[in-house]
Amino acid sequence: MKFNQLVPMLYTEQLEETIAFYTTQLGFICLEKNEDWQWASLSKDDVDIMLAKPNAHMPFSTPTFTGSFYIKVNDVEALWKSLKDKVEICYPIETFDWNMREFAIYDNNKYVIQFGQEVLS
Repeated sequence: MKFNQLVPMLYTEQLEETIAFYTTQLGFICLEKNEDWQWASLSKDDVDIMLAKPNAHMPFSTPTFTGSFYIKVNDVEALWKSLKDKVEICYPIETFDWNMREFAIYDNNKYVIQFGQEVLS
């Protein structure tokens, strides 16, 4: 059995604002939006994310996630320069011992999104 793709589903009470954050700040495209389901599908290059208002079958008070979403990019410096003054920073750009240059931001729901690029030695 082969797993084909992982597409995170992020819950938010602010669906319109979250779509705007990802499309305006990060350049995602909203591929589909369904008002009845309160759901949207976003994409940028090889990264897909779904957004949805929480459904009545699961308890929900605030967006929570005990990890981060790590997106590998091909020009972390350019992305850092384009975002650093426009979004809330979790930690600034830095080169780590594991040969990754990366930084992290918060989206409008406080989900952590990290961006990294391998540093060739």
